[in-house]
This record gives sequence, structure tokens and C-alpha cells, in this order.
Amino acid sequence: MKVGLFVNTQFPQGNTVTERIPEIVEQVRAARDAGFSSLWLPHHWLTHPMQMLQITPVMGYLAAHAQGMTIGPNILILPPQNPMHVAEESATLDILTGGNYILGIGQGYRQPEFDAFGIPLSERMPRFNESIGLIKRLWTEDRVTHKGRFYTVNDAGIGVKPVQQGGPPIYIAAQADASVKRAARIGDAWLIVNSSGLGTIAPLMKTYRAALAEYGRTAKEFPITVECYVGANHATAHEECRGPLEYKYNAYASWGLQGRKTETTFEDFARDKFIIGDKVSVKEEIARYREILGVDHFIMRCNWPGLPQEQTLATIKRLGEIFAS
Repeated sequence: MKVGLFVNTQFPQGNTVTERIPEIVEQVRAARDAGFSSLWLPHHWLTHPMQMLQITPVMGYLAAHAQGMTIGPNILILPPQNPMHVAEESATLDILTGGNYILGIGQGYRQPEFDAFGIPLSERMPRFNESIGLIKRLWTEDRVTHKGRFYTVNDAGIGVKPVQQGGPPIYIAAQADASVKRAARIGDAWLIVNSSGLGTIAPLMKTYRAALAEYGRTAKEFPITVECYVGANHATAHEECRGPLEYKYNAYASWGLQGRKTETTFEDFARDKFIIGDKVSVKEEIARYREILGVDHFIMRCNWPGLPQEQTLATIKRLGEIFAS
């Protein structure tokens, strides 16, 4: 069973982002020293007033501080981008990380992002499917000729090939039956984001495993991304991280995702979505998630806008102790 760190690259208006960079590096080094195996970063465009660093340069920058850790986007929004660009950047990142890069991708959902690229939101799925096939060909073939619905390559090849044979693994984010089946058919793993809770994810995992069996495929692993806070005291842990998590999920709600209803307590909203408590209760929750879902790689998001650095570092240290025990 593995543990990874999901790095926060989003900061409220008024923050001096240059001052946050050393904190991110400190978190990465703390995770590396605590035995974390992977490092993941988010991706969006046009997030004003929230300040957000762009994913590819940050991954390249952090690779130097994450020696031996796998690095990947969680998730890269693929449909608005040209797959040749994604293939080239992924190959470069695979080289920079010594073959420790994973391409985590999703379809996206925010209308302003697609509008800015001049791409209809209705074209997400066909662009997504065509892009994946073309990216794999560009990684593995010297010269490619492709004339598809959206993209064209005429007898050309990318500048450098990835270190990993066949290219980096492709992990696909999905939150519905059809997209989970697609992840089983064309991806190396389903990248679960537990924003909807175990009640939604558990039946989708059954769908995913059935689809793997149907297609005769084996997943590389079963990763899940979870908000996680490990406090010194179980009784006060929820209160310590409530404000930063509420800020984060209020931002999600403004982007069109489900936020917390005003009549719902934070504890009720967090139940089966977030893992919050002291070391004992968090270890128990991790075991429960593993029993229900069969997941084997916990990608923990331990920092949100407004959470003090010392609390983030404490959670990372305690998680390292939990997974080492």
C-alpha cells in the first residue's frame, strides 16, 4: 500500500504566491523523507480571483526536490489541448523524473476554460478519445501519420521519446459508469477523486472491476485521492481544518461542482469524503477505505488555502508514520 502527496497550488487573493513556493518545496521534501511514493498536482485555467500556478512548469521545478518519487497531474485537462503538445511535454517530464512520470488525465467540466480555447464542451469525449490514441502513437512510433476528426500529423515524430517503454502510464479520472468503463478499456488505472463520497465510488469500483474483467485487462494499481488531515487530537481535528476546507469547496461550488449545503454540518459533509482525525482514527479510516474499495494507493491532499504550514507538515509526518507501521 502506497501513499502520495497532492500538492496545493491554489492561493487566495491577497497571498504573495512567491512566498508560498518555499513552503511547497518544504512539503515535497517532507513527504519524500516520510516515505511517500508519489507527488500529484492539480490543473485549471482562468481561476481568478483564486491564484493558481500552472501545472507543467511546477512539475518540472519540483522534480528536482522529489528524487525517487513518481510525479503526475491529478488531473491534466486534456480535451482543450493539442495532443502533440501533451505528448512532447509528457516525454520531457518522463526524462526529467528518470522514468517516474504518470500522465493523469480527465475531460474537464468548466465552460470558461473550453470557451477560451474555442472548443465546445460537447466535444470533450471525442477529443479525449482521439487524443489518447494519438499520444500513445507519438510516444512509441518514430514517425506518425494521423488524420482524425480533430487532429492531423503528417509523417512526423516527437523530439524525444519517454524513458518508460511504451510511454508513461495513463491514469484516467472518471465519475460515471460510462467514463469508468472507458478508463478500464484504454487507461492503465482509474484515478479516483473522492469528492462525491464512498456511497458513489463503491458501486463505480464494482463497474470498473467488471469492465477490467470484460476487456481482459489488469489495472496498474487502484489509486484514490482524498482530503486528509491528521491532528494531534481527534476531538479538535475537524475544527482545525474546517475553514480551509470550506474555502476550497466553496470555490468548487462556484465552478459548478457540488459544495456543502448550508443546512449540513461540516462533519456530515466530510463523512465518507474526507479522512480527518488523529493517527489512530485516520489509520482505521484508511483500512476501511481499503476494505470497501480495494484501493492500494492513497493520494492525500493535506493543504488547502489558509491552512498553516506547520499543520500541513505535521499531517505529512503523521501519515508517513501511519503507512510505515
